[in-house]
Amino acid sequence: MGKQMTEMLKGTLEGIVLALLTGKPAYGYEITTLLRARGFSDIAEGTVYALLVRIEQKGLVDVEKRPSEKGPPRKVYTLNAQGEKELDEFWNTWSFLSERLEQLRKGGK
Repeated sequence: MGKQMTEMLKGTLEGIVLALLTGKPAYGYEITTLLRARGFSDIAEGTVYALLVRIEQKGLVDVEKRPSEKGPPRKVYTLNAQGEKELDEFWNTWSFLSERLEQLRKGGK
């Protein structure tokens, strides 16, 4: 992944993870796997875990510890009402930016 892609992902990864959690709770490794399955193969697990700590601290997800067959309990993240509002704002911002960027790309004003 190039430097430009890395920089752009820094600003959007939170919204991407919130979108992944829509309607389906998941734990950290599972979120990383979902990201990779959608083509975000170069995102490090550590980046995802740091993001999960941030969104938990911001109150965007509810966290439940569930037993794991392998090792310590897993923290399962569920999008809550505040997270849904944040995700709506993310999509509105994304739509605004993508429309303007597309206009620029096509040489429009």
